[in-house]
Amino acid sequence: MYIIKIKGKVKIPDYVQIRDDKFALLAYFRADRPENALMKCGLGKSEVEIKKVIAELPYGKILKLEIK
Repeated sequence: MYIIKIKGKVKIPDYVQIRDDKFALLAYFRADRPENALMKCGLGKSEVEIKKVIAELPYGKILKLEIK
């Protein structure tokens, strides 16, 4: 899986995309509210780990997400 953080502008908040290995979109959610989206795509157990990655991830950088 891959994760990308997108910078928002003025009234548009920052967003995060989670994509699979074929780069198909699995989840698209606000960076400050990932809980519901992670539950819907089956990553609810890794919520704490993903929140840490989101906080440290620079905008526009694609990162390979290794979930344990």
